[in-house]
Amino acid sequence: MSTDQAKIKPSGLALGLVRDHLISEPQMLTAYAEAARQGKPFVRHLVEQKLLDSRHIAIAASHEFGVPLLDLAALDLSTLPLNLVDERLIRKHHALPLLRRGNRLFLAVSDPTNDQALEEIRFNTGLATDAILVEEDKLNATIETAINAQDTTTISEFADADLEKLDIAAGDDDDDGQRAESDANIDEAPIVRYINKILVDAISAGASDIHFEPYEKSYRIRFRQDGMLREVASPPLNLANRLTSRLKVMSRMNIAERRVPQDGRIKLKLSRNRDIDFRVNTLPTVYGEKIVLRILDSSSAQVGIEALGFEVEQREAFLGAIKKPYGMILVTGPTGSGKTVSLYTALNILNQPDINISTVEDPVEIQVPGINQVNLNPKTGLTFAASLRAFLRQDPDIIMVGEIRDLETAEIAVKAAQTGHLVLSTLHTNDAPQTLTRLANMGVAPFNIASSVLLIMAQRLARKLCVHCKKLLDLPREAMREEGFTDAEIDAGLTIYGPVGCDQCTKGYRGRIGIFQVMKVSDEISRLILEGGNAMQLADQARREGVSDLRQSGLRKVKAGLISLEELNRVTKE
Repeated sequence: MSTDQAKIKPSGLALGLVRDHLISEPQMLTAYAEAARQGKPFVRHLVEQKLLDSRHIAIAASHEFGVPLLDLAALDLSTLPLNLVDERLIRKHHALPLLRRGNRLFLAVSDPTNDQALEEIRFNTGLATDAILVEEDKLNATIETAINAQDTTTISEFADADLEKLDIAAGDDDDDGQRAESDANIDEAPIVRYINKILVDAISAGASDIHFEPYEKSYRIRFRQDGMLREVASPPLNLANRLTSRLKVMSRMNIAERRVPQDGRIKLKLSRNRDIDFRVNTLPTVYGEKIVLRILDSSSAQVGIEALGFEVEQREAFLGAIKKPYGMILVTGPTGSGKTVSLYTALNILNQPDINISTVEDPVEIQVPGINQVNLNPKTGLTFAASLRAFLRQDPDIIMVGEIRDLETAEIAVKAAQTGHLVLSTLHTNDAPQTLTRLANMGVAPFNIASSVLLIMAQRLARKLCVHCKKLLDLPREAMREEGFTDAEIDAGLTIYGPVGCDQCTKGYRGRIGIFQVMKVSDEISRLILEGGNAMQLADQARREGVSDLRQSGLRKVKAGLISLEELNRVTKE
């Protein structure tokens, strides 16, 4: 038995499975330690790793603890009281609310001995909680189906109902939202319905941004889906001013001011459990004000680490780094490469009642309960550096800085990492080795870099091929060699797919997946930093240590049929 396993205190269910001879004690301890390290429920880990069948676990648990066993297949999902429990808690504890009776809430769980789940949900709802035992694989599928059905139904209802009544509120910005007398008709029903329909359609399509663009003889509206812009509407040019004014009023801007850029926010309530925020910016152009809405969906940060696209060894390195008590983790890549989602995925894993997490961002894009989030405000002197100094007087355990832009911020972050805090942040560099030289070029002392940085992760987002219509490509051997595949890979029967396009996707692509370079700062890399090594030397050493660069990681996803070569070349071209 390892030292780590000796410290583990398994749950009652884990011990019960050993008593029932369904799993040996060493196997149980290993599985329990691995599940705890990944921040994953023990039963889910057993089922995912095919160590035990979920049906056998459920039957054994029912007999062992006298908890009733329910078949979720017989459940009517429309009757579930999902509004009683926050979606974050449902996903975190893998507990699905089934029924409320008086002041008691019955929860479907696959581990009836998970007292922490029952207690936290009891505390958040104010209701007494009782466990109903279900099979893990059915519970996992039912949670996703129930939550997605709720949101999908709500969006569909908005699309077909009276869009004038859509629940939309302005953000909390400081603008006065002054209204010009000549623009009184911006609240007329057709304009309200049209704007609301565009917002709902963008959410349904999974867009990240909406662009409203005036030109000399036309007006167009575009969505950014999977990182690419596409035109979705071209309303009459004579509606341009009314569309612009309506958006500015919704986001509490001064509609009489058309000469300078303005910022605002809109909040759209989709359901009792889900709000969508829009960050709004106006820009005066030659033919009028262009308006861009960034869609800020908090659920995007709850996708789970398995969905990000890590290779196995990359995920292990990342999880190992974020579990360290102190040090710095840096995520790098261009704008729109998914850095914020990666950081918030880590923060969601770390977000526990006994951990104090503070973040400062420009602006806060994803709001998460349990995390203290600060919006950057240079006008009032609230900079990254000033926020960091304040955080250090707030007894933090974990600090997240939206971006390290200057030496002052970098030095404070490094000192925080050296004095017992875990610091997460981002930089704009092309790959992981360049991040270390960028810090040195900013003026951070090499010793401080080597002693504080634990791990650097470079990333890109690539569009995933549609599973319904992707086609097998027949490429010449020489062409595959030029792309970076080895002769051994080609001889092993390499299959490469390309996009087609169908009614299930956009031009052959649907969704995005991350491509990562995850580089731990080893002793040898630390030595190179202290000696003033350049990015090429650091990259060579990382390669010798088995770190895949972005191109190599992308080629693995091409081999797996997840992305196309065309898409890989688009996101990894130098």
